Amino acid sequence: MTEENIAFIKKTFEETIPLHKFIGIKIEVLEKNYAKVSVPFKKELVGDFRNNRWHGGIIATVMDSVGGLLGGVHFTSLEDKLATIDLRVDYLKGAKAETVIVEGKIVRLGNRILVTKMKAFQNEILIAEGKGVYNFIRMDKKMD
Repeated sequence: MTEENIAFIKKTFEETIPLHKFIGIKIEVLEKNYAKVSVPFKKELVGDFRNNRWHGGIIATVMDSVGGLLGGVHFTSLEDKLATIDLRVDYLKGAKAETVIVEGKIVRLGNRILVTKMKAFQNEILIAEGKGVYNFIRMDKKMD
């Protein structure tokens, strides 16, 4: 991956996708098979208003987005397609009103299926872990 490619992916991921822009997701690390993002706490992301905790669906959404980001790194053209087949999230601890960090890695990238594992943290404490399975269609058949 060139610096130019990373800059393009980062700008697209953070600024072009409206939901990502709204929640304030930022790419911290982007490599061929690993990504790390951060999302600052915002009151609009609260699910448990009594305890001021994150909505679990937002955490799942960020995990799904990280899985998609990992697939996007392997696109061979802007016409490639990526769609979530399955997403599983295990919530281990309630997320406080603090930044959430999500890390993801590729478990398997085949001709049509991408499998990723993700972990969500707050202050280095694991709060959720998950697995994403994606349908990955390359329109340009060149492989990286």
